Amino acid sequence: MSTLDTRLHTIRKQYQVEKEFIGFIRFIFEGYDGIAVITTKNAETGQIIITIAPGCEEEVHDVIHSLKDEIMITPVDFDIPDTEIIY
Repeated sequence: MSTLDTRLHTIRKQYQVEKEFIGFIRFIFEGYDGIAVITTKNAETGQIIITIAPGCEEEVHDVIHSLKDEIMITPVDFDIPDTEIIY
């Protein structure tokens, strides 16, 4: 008999953005209810973490791609875990 794994994995992506746009980026993602949470790692340098809900990776990618047409948003590595298990 197999056991169903009910754990879900969020994905964390880290970005460098123009610090003036941190609030704007948070506002945009709040409009897409539940796909991701924006956390400010360092407001002075514009470092943010996007924690992506399970199954929403493609939608978040599309939003980020659209934002890149308007503002600077660059993937970076801040040495945090890439995933988190939620129960």
